[in-house]
Amino acid sequence: MNRNKIILLVLGLLVVSLFFALDLGRFLTLASLKANRQALLDFYSAHQLLTVAGFMTLYIVQTALSLPGAAILSLAAGAVFGSIMGTVYANIAATIGATLAFLVTRYLLRDIVLSRFGAKLEGINRELESRGFNYLLFLRLVPLFPFFLINLAAGLTRLPLRTFFFGTMLGIIPGGFVYVNAGASLATIDSLADVASPRVLGSFALLGLFALVPVFYSKWTTRGAAKEE
Repeated sequence: MNRNKIILLVLGLLVVSLFFALDLGRFLTLASLKANRQALLDFYSAHQLLTVAGFMTLYIVQTALSLPGAAILSLAAGAVFGSIMGTVYANIAATIGATLAFLVTRYLLRDIVLSRFGAKLEGINRELESRGFNYLLFLRLVPLFPFFLINLAAGLTRLPLRTFFFGTMLGIIPGGFVYVNAGASLATIDSLADVASPRVLGSFALLGLFALVPVFYSKWTTRGAAKEE
């Protein structure tokens, strides 16, 4: 690992360590958001551009470093900016943050992983290069897979950056809107479990399966053509 990679890794670890050492996570709780909502609304009313820029910067850093608090930030977006604009701001910030995490992982770790497991990953890489958008869309829509793990795992593959960016941007819209929209009615929420009901999660899973339909169809037609030959 060269000097630049070591510096980047140390800086990232330093920020993460400070986050936990200073217990900054105490500000990213539902109770804290409810207690400070009016103050945030007042600040936004007086400094709209600064508030939006600050929120998006915080969301980007949180996502890029895989820190806890994404759900609270999405709720905050709805509580301060409303359902529509909150979804727009949160989606853009989360996509940028995820892309940064993807790039950092690829820059720091991909060569090491490929040197050790390249032959075993070759089949997966070929599949991702040809159908990566559908797979990524499935992973983003189905809430069974942690958001930050997808960012890190994808960075270790040959999934094209453009595919990752747009697959993430589209795939997180439904889930993001659910949380942001819930944040717009913050007073009715007593816990994060109130946001993602089993019915909502089931709907996301169904959407994720639809994203894989083209993949299944392609494999089925390819297999059929092979049998005819």
